[in-house]
Amino acid sequence: MSGKSIPKALRQRVAEQAHFRCGYCLISEHIVGAPMEIDHIIPLALGGPTEEENLWLACSLCNDHKGGRIAALDPETGNMVRLFNPRFENWNEHFTWNLTGDHIEGLTPTGRATSIALNLNRPSLVRARQLWIRAGWHPPRD
Repeated sequence: MSGKSIPKALRQRVAEQAHFRCGYCLISEHIVGAPMEIDHIIPLALGGPTEEENLWLACSLCNDHKGGRIAALDPETGNMVRLFNPRFENWNEHFTWNLTGDHIEGLTPTGRATSIALNLNRPSLVRARQLWIRAGWHPPRD
């Protein structure tokens, strides 16, 4: 979702809380030079409110892949599980970087399902991560 219906001050607070990074793939606004979108963690279509506790930053591709979903299939167990909530969950508990740092690996059912559902290792992003690694910009250190 774009920030059109979200007050500017709220959008700024959410962006600052997210460190100007996508809550899912961790891509940074400062690296890509494009603003992130405001994601409704519980989508508007499912009754999610436009309130700070339900908002986080997402890049347009992660947000597009997420769409109106709140759950996806864990490829390991075959169970439907909730998607990662970047506002209230710790990214490092659900995901890790592979040895080269260019792929995200899911550690939990939520991490695995989110990684597949949001296509967190899309080829264009993996190629970009490889360049960012060479430049010393990736993976995020905080």
